[in-house]
Amino acid sequence: METVPTPLNLLINKVTHHLESIYADVETVNDYATLAQRLIHCIGIQAEHDVQIPQPYENLWDQRDVMMITYGDSIVEEGEKPLASLHRFLQKYCVNTINKVHLLPFYPYSSDDGFSVIDYSTVNQSLGDWTDINLLARDYGLMFDLVINHCSARSQWFENFIAGDGPGSDFFFTAKLEDDLSTVVRPRVSPLLRETETANGTKHVWCTFSHDQVDFDFRNPDVLCAFVKIIRDYLDQGATLFRLDAVAFLWKIVGSPSINLPQTHEVIRLLRTLIEHVAPEAIIITETNIPNRENLTYFGNANEAHAIYNFSLPPLLVNTLVTGSCKYLKAWLMSMPPAQNGTTYFNFIASHDGIGLRPAEGLLTDLEISALVHTMQNFGGRVSWRTGEMGQQKPYEINITLFDALQGTVHGTDQHQINRFICAHAIMLGLEGIPGIYIHSLLGTSNDYDKVTHTGQNRSINRHRWNFSALEEALDTPTSQHHKVLTRLSQLIRIRTAQPAFHPSATQFTLQLGDTLFGYWRQSADRHQSIFCISNVSANVEQILLSDINLIGTDNWLDLISGQPIQAADVSIELKPYQTVWISNRDTPSA
Repeated sequence: METVPTPLNLLINKVTHHLESIYADVETVNDYATLAQRLIHCIGIQAEHDVQIPQPYENLWDQRDVMMITYGDSIVEEGEKPLASLHRFLQKYCVNTINKVHLLPFYPYSSDDGFSVIDYSTVNQSLGDWTDINLLARDYGLMFDLVINHCSARSQWFENFIAGDGPGSDFFFTAKLEDDLSTVVRPRVSPLLRETETANGTKHVWCTFSHDQVDFDFRNPDVLCAFVKIIRDYLDQGATLFRLDAVAFLWKIVGSPSINLPQTHEVIRLLRTLIEHVAPEAIIITETNIPNRENLTYFGNANEAHAIYNFSLPPLLVNTLVTGSCKYLKAWLMSMPPAQNGTTYFNFIASHDGIGLRPAEGLLTDLEISALVHTMQNFGGRVSWRTGEMGQQKPYEINITLFDALQGTVHGTDQHQINRFICAHAIMLGLEGIPGIYIHSLLGTSNDYDKVTHTGQNRSINRHRWNFSALEEALDTPTSQHHKVLTRLSQLIRIRTAQPAFHPSATQFTLQLGDTLFGYWRQSADRHQSIFCISNVSANVEQILLSDINLIGTDNWLDLISGQPIQAADVSIELKPYQTVWISNRDTPSA
């Protein structure tokens, strides 16, 4: 009689298959089955009953999911741990709006505002401790950063590398000065190799980002095992989502671009397999700030990332609102494939970094990108640069708060800043996918020039640290920009979360309404609700011809945002500058 494989045996076989693909060209790794069992043990599976069976193509999200992106110390109060202050802010100001929080790296670090991790296993004591994280996890779904490509040059692992002994002594990727590194894709202009004196002689360590951020060598399976243990620890501490930071650079091969390599994709598939067999509800999101076509590959065949960052959205949407034309945004949206069940987009228009420009390559012309950069500089923004393929300097990222990025158009500043800013979020909140809102967008924070001067880093312009008492005063003052922004964004979020047609996986179709009206149609899975999302992206009054969107005459229609009924017999609707309407055939509870 043929023996029926157990779930554990099936898992061992699947992990073994991943490893065969990852390490096919690594001569030192050949006992794949033993390594598979080791990794399964590291993720916390000790026996058959520990294995969970994931449901394929299951959507682990719905329209109620809205994530806030924040540092652990974006809000501080004297005498209180910053993580506790953040929790108090969420409980007071984000009721029925935010249900998930992306806590940017909260570990001890040496640079890059947390992304140069010294110790993955502890909470930075200046923020709080694991108890504070656990308390947040009780009320919110938490996304932890898995900074998987590199760690701090001040970490114990790297100190052991220098000493030539102990854990980490063989964790880092090195190259030779004579190696052909001419095709390596870089997001920075600093030298790729860091000369380091070690007990085993002079080594040249690979540093994709900075010389304080030393890259791991995943050809060594001990590195992979170490990160699987970290994942297990994070699950135990309350993580329900994992952001794989800079994962596109994970696997390196001398003589290649060392980005988006097949081994990198297979490592993600392996991590997905391990995670979903111990925590089927956990979500993996890949952070790959690269051109759109390459970014889409991180869905795999619904077996890699559950969600990918929609990196092209921020530059295209800002460009739309400062030029008054949705030509490029519309063309991009029409080209985006619907995410199949079990996958979705992670939509955002502002983050702790800046407005990335690589994801706009091939979507905006060089002239458009140049004009966008110039406009943002006129609004107080800074520009970070990278080294191009031919050694030339190219703009990599615009550093500016989204609120100040939308203070005007290519013609200069105007009186429409708040309406333009709200319009950007109304567009993003209605799109297919899960929305993520940076805390400083939620608060309408302006550029922090003092912090840029203090740190010498362009990205600090959008990393303001609020004093809780000062923030309360600002948010409780009806005339302040902060109160106006939070109030209006909260209203939009509450409306969104009540609409089945705004489920991240609901049907989406791009509308053709000219260059000044940007629109798309969403329909719920049961087809009972349709929403026409239309925004005037210009500074002029525009008309929507209702014949262009074919409202069904037998249904009752209304704009969910204003609450105004719309008659199918009406000829047109007038939209003020930067006004958005969500025209629905279903009067669901809103704000």
